[in-house]
Amino acid sequence: MEVKINKEIRNYTESMFFGLSLRQFIFSFAACGVAVGLYFLLRPHFGMETLSWVCILGAAPFAVMGFVKYNGMTAEQFVWAWTKSEFLMPKKILFHPNNLYFETLKDTIQDYERAALGVKPKNPLNK
Repeated sequence: MEVKINKEIRNYTESMFFGLSLRQFIFSFAACGVAVGLYFLLRPHFGMETLSWVCILGAAPFAVMGFVKYNGMTAEQFVWAWTKSEFLMPKKILFHPNNLYFETLKDTIQDYERAALGVKPKNPLNK
């Protein structure tokens, strides 16, 4: 008898319904509900082929949310992190170098450059 053990214990998920975890089962049920709701809502307006594609496209986001993980985050954690970073706390980070040595000696450097060109220094203390 062989017992299957995950190499990483954090990857363990408990199967509850039909071999799915509770989270996967809930989102699968929601995807089916959306597909059925779209079918009955849009049946008088579209043909069968178009309606089937609309049902698939409507159910797909719910099905994906139950099964996909991105960087260790579930879909709703990822959506919340993306919303926070893009809309709630958007930051434009710009790098502006600050040369403190140059700022301190800027006037002196300009005086030496003017003296080299033969122009009278701007600073009255330097004669």
